[in-house]
Amino acid sequence: MIAHAAWNAILNGSSAVLITTGYVMIRSKRVQAHKACMLAAVGTSTAFLISYVVYHLRVGSVRFPGQGFARHVYLTMLGSHTILAAAMVPLVIVTLVRAFRGRFSDHKRIARWTLPLWAYVSVTGVLIYILLYQVYAAPHP
Repeated sequence: MIAHAAWNAILNGSSAVLITTGYVMIRSKRVQAHKACMLAAVGTSTAFLISYVVYHLRVGSVRFPGQGFARHVYLTMLGSHTILAAAMVPLVIVTLVRAFRGRFSDHKRIARWTLPLWAYVSVTGVLIYILLYQVYAAPHP
């Protein structure tokens, strides 16, 4: 069975791939493929958020076991990831609503911010998992 934290990393990584693919699709003017990718990214990100909350309700906070420079890097990444992850929820919702309402110029204007920030949050989520559970081997509850 896959560990819960690993599942969260898989969901985050999947979101990153879908976001990137959605960007490539819209740049290629493949609107329906873009829409499918972005809706799938919303689905995987939503599944991640639910899974993450359930995990941390069960486990609580997991302390980073590394020291020195590695700890500084980890905590800096975690801090930026956490702040931007909280900001992503309303940002993604507004971006989606504008697309669904056909307000594409407004959608495009906000998506220029949403997409790179969302990709950053997804990728750093995977990196945080790797540092916490693979490189520095915090125990998997």
